[in-house]
Amino acid sequence: MDSISYPSDLKKLRKEQLPQLCAEIRTFFVEKILKNGGHFSANLGVVEITVALHYVYKFGEQVTQSLQSEENQSDKLVWDVGHQAYIHKLLTGRKFEFETIRKREGLSGFPKIDESLFDHFGTGHSSTSISAIIGMAEAALLDIKANKHIAVIGDGSLTGGMAFEALNNLGVSKANVLVIVNDNQMGIDPNLGAINSHLNEIQSTSPNLFENLGLKYEGPIDGHDVIALVNTLVQEKNNTIPKVLHIKTLKGKGYEPAEKSQTDWHSVSYVKIDPNVTDSTNQPASPKPLKFQEVFGHTLLELAQADERVVGITPAMPSGSSMKIMMDVMPNRVFDVGIAEQHAVTFAAGLALEGKRPFCNIYSTFAQRAYDQIIHDVALQNIPVIFCLDRAGLVGADGPTHHGTFDLASLNAIPNLTILSPMDEHELRNMMYWATSHTDGPVVLRYPRGRGNKANYKNEIETLHIPSSRVLNSGSQIAVISLGQIGTEVKKAIEEHHLSENVTHLDARCMKPLDMKTIGQMFDQYSKIVTVEESSLIGGFGQQVKVLAQDAQYPGTITSLGLPDVFVEHGEIAELRHSFGIDAKGIRKVLINLLGT
Repeated sequence: MDSISYPSDLKKLRKEQLPQLCAEIRTFFVEKILKNGGHFSANLGVVEITVALHYVYKFGEQVTQSLQSEENQSDKLVWDVGHQAYIHKLLTGRKFEFETIRKREGLSGFPKIDESLFDHFGTGHSSTSISAIIGMAEAALLDIKANKHIAVIGDGSLTGGMAFEALNNLGVSKANVLVIVNDNQMGIDPNLGAINSHLNEIQSTSPNLFENLGLKYEGPIDGHDVIALVNTLVQEKNNTIPKVLHIKTLKGKGYEPAEKSQTDWHSVSYVKIDPNVTDSTNQPASPKPLKFQEVFGHTLLELAQADERVVGITPAMPSGSSMKIMMDVMPNRVFDVGIAEQHAVTFAAGLALEGKRPFCNIYSTFAQRAYDQIIHDVALQNIPVIFCLDRAGLVGADGPTHHGTFDLASLNAIPNLTILSPMDEHELRNMMYWATSHTDGPVVLRYPRGRGNKANYKNEIETLHIPSSRVLNSGSQIAVISLGQIGTEVKKAIEEHHLSENVTHLDARCMKPLDMKTIGQMFDQYSKIVTVEESSLIGGFGQQVKVLAQDAQYPGTITSLGLPDVFVEHGEIAELRHSFGIDAKGIRKVLINLLGT
């Protein structure tokens, strides 16, 4: 592996050397990712297919002669989902930057067009590869180019509806497309549903879904036999019509703990180790507060045990959302619908119409994929679905494809929605209990990634009256109005810098409807107001407060802190908050400037 930096180096090896290369890649990968963090087991499963693809085809090399020359035409490759493209990055000029993956200003954890000529399409979400590769292939047909177009779809992404829209289109296309189905029976959690069952039942001689759609099919074949894969792909070079190649792989291949516990090893965290700290005292570590998702999971089970109407819905994220807590106890009342956010939303609407209280848990970034269903199938008909948007705000190393920074702006425009954002775990629980009893329309609960700050997540449930903000501190000169968990940074700025006598802190709790009475009182009492949110400022909470102020002819000044009109890159959450001035230090600076002290 020391001699391999680019695919051109790989092509110099004899085919018989490729198994040794794959073993060395696994050793390198395990060492680096265990040290630095990142998506783990999915990449161990695609080592052989990645090596074989780059050994046989020509992806991304700089073309210097006429594009009409077949020899100089670059083949196209799209990974889906993109978190299984780490080995691809290793082989395409990024080996020496590999320790920077998912760190601020380092390599992205996903394919990224502006990072490398070898990354032909960004795939941070799932089920998009076939659509993108057909577009590229049809363009090649129009331009009379003979290059190959390959989509590697797997790790759960074949369950997404967009993949089947694309297969439907591909079945009547004449484009030079090869769809490689990486069948590892897993997303983050084990794949469920009829498609997964069908893949398990396919035999090389039996009719199958792909053939019934008019596509040539080959497989299933061993995805860990690199020489057999190379031989198959060499034969595929002569095929110019759409085809599906079905390979079987093992997620976590070559690292025994990951093979045995694939969900737990889907991703590993980057842990900073202080060399000055020893374990000689043998003192037990203080228990950490639970993650917001865990508080959600435990509270959902409480609600379900007390109310037989409560059901859970997840698009392939039972572990990630902690809905697995309820699933383990009440498997018949939790529905994992696969990576299919659109279906999840409309499915929830059907449940609600029949008297159930569905908690539809979707990461904020993935809820964008179901925007039409939220509007048309739920809000327009005023159906009481409870949307739980996990990972709202900045999420860290996953970066711009996963930050939940647009939900407030996009959802606020939709009539009939109630949008709540808790500052802490107790508020999340209060809101979940309130939402269960609220049947007058759909509710959105927006909460962040990461841990809360309560030693005991359980609290005596407070009856909410929506809209209802709460005053956390009363001061004489400035009012700060925050929404969501970023309010803890406001609280820290006030307390740690002794500003409690000067600054009032209002936790708004509700984006829609706004608590116009209490915010109006802030207009009456303070000539300087600061709004703080961890979301896009355009269309966000601060902008809504400013509209309210304009209508009230507020004579003072309003300073809004949040995220600018950019796609925020990857990095640790604390680093990103600091860079945008929405951590305690940045908020303190604004307050000190406004106070003039």
